[in-house]
Amino acid sequence: MHLKINTKVKSNYMDVKKGFNKELFLKLNPPFPPVELKEFGGCEKGDKVHLVLNFIFFKQHWISDITYDHTDDQLFEFIDEGVRLPFFLKYWKHHHVVRSDKDGGATIVDDITFKSPFLLMDYLLYPLLWGQFIYRKPIYRKFFQERHGF
Repeated sequence: MHLKINTKVKSNYMDVKKGFNKELFLKLNPPFPPVELKEFGGCEKGDKVHLVLNFIFFKQHWISDITYDHTDDQLFEFIDEGVRLPFFLKYWKHHHVVRSDKDGGATIVDDITFKSPFLLMDYLLYPLLWGQFIYRKPIYRKFFQERHGF
């Protein structure tokens, strides 16, 4: 399944790149399930992110490796790929793109491809994951507005 969400922010793309850090990562986590951040290596190839999702009666580890990163004069991008996933996912690839806009702001693109163990579960997960990423839009806007004085 494929999910793509764009969010316009009032910060230039290089400031957004600098803001993709542990602080932002923690703010982006929704209220449920609560997330414990075990490791946040960063957003460059070779870095790792390790989370523990707490579903009250059980916990699930989620480990992703940053497999690609690139920055040029118009964009910043990186890819995280799941290497240890919760039981309800068997594949995860999240392409993060921060593109410079003509007005001096930036657009953050969350481009996700995922698979669950069963096709029916993909369709059940889609609206849940969509909601999790829509939840990020106001957080991105507020975070980059507060950090950069817009």
